[in-house]
Amino acid sequence: MSPTAQPDQPTAVGVAVAQFAPGADKAQNRAVIRQLATTAARRGAHLVVFPEYSAFFEPKLGPAFVAAAEPLDGPFGTALAALAAELGIHVVAGMLETTEDPARFSNTLVAVDPTGRLVASYRKLHLYDAFGDRESDWVLPGDIDDPEIFEVGGLRVGLQTCYDVRFPEVTRRLVDAGVTLVLVPAEWVRGPLKEHHWRTLLTARALENTVFVAAADHTPPIGVGTSLIIDPMGVALVSLGEAADVAIAFLEPARVATVRAINPALALRRFAVVPR
Repeated sequence: MSPTAQPDQPTAVGVAVAQFAPGADKAQNRAVIRQLATTAARRGAHLVVFPEYSAFFEPKLGPAFVAAAEPLDGPFGTALAALAAELGIHVVAGMLETTEDPARFSNTLVAVDPTGRLVASYRKLHLYDAFGDRESDWVLPGDIDDPEIFEVGGLRVGLQTCYDVRFPEVTRRLVDAGVTLVLVPAEWVRGPLKEHHWRTLLTARALENTVFVAAADHTPPIGVGTSLIIDPMGVALVSLGEAADVAIAFLEPARVATVRAINPALALRRFAVVPR
């Protein structure tokens, strides 16, 4: 090492988005997650994010979803933890969590670290009662608790789910808690202009909060795919198409401070976020 080298400086963090089309076969979903996570790790990822409902999915919400729900330490959570420990990376994915209501489940995201420890969980706040669907018939909304945040290589990471991105307060609340990378696992349903909505809303959340955003969606025929990672200036660093795949970007934590020096919108705002 040269005398001028500075090994203690933060290095770029490899963040990957992984997209696929989960189905009703739980074992097959876990196998695809393993394959994609392994690919991400080989490409240098320190963190890989998978879609909402990665553990189980059918085209229409119903009793099968309730039956497929598990506790956080059930088979899906245990397998995800073992995979993260095996690969030495953080892994984030969506699952169906059991609740005290026998007729409904929680739409939950879990984050596990390179030792296999659960470092964050998030239960979807805004349920998808829109565009002809009613998620609330089967899903309990999450409580408005303090955000669970974890760190990866100098980035402070927070979670939100799919339809939450239409509510800018969710992201702003994470940023107020110190988050610099927002992960958005999703099952963004295809439809007229929906892909345009997806890209526009994610870009807006990155721009208005001067943070990184990494969003992972289901692939067609139900989802739009196009998983992507956006920087604090609203630039799409990487983006996927329609196929099951992994995309990785190497994020510099210092980029957030650099952008905020140019665009101090957070410091200039005159309103705070409060729950209804």
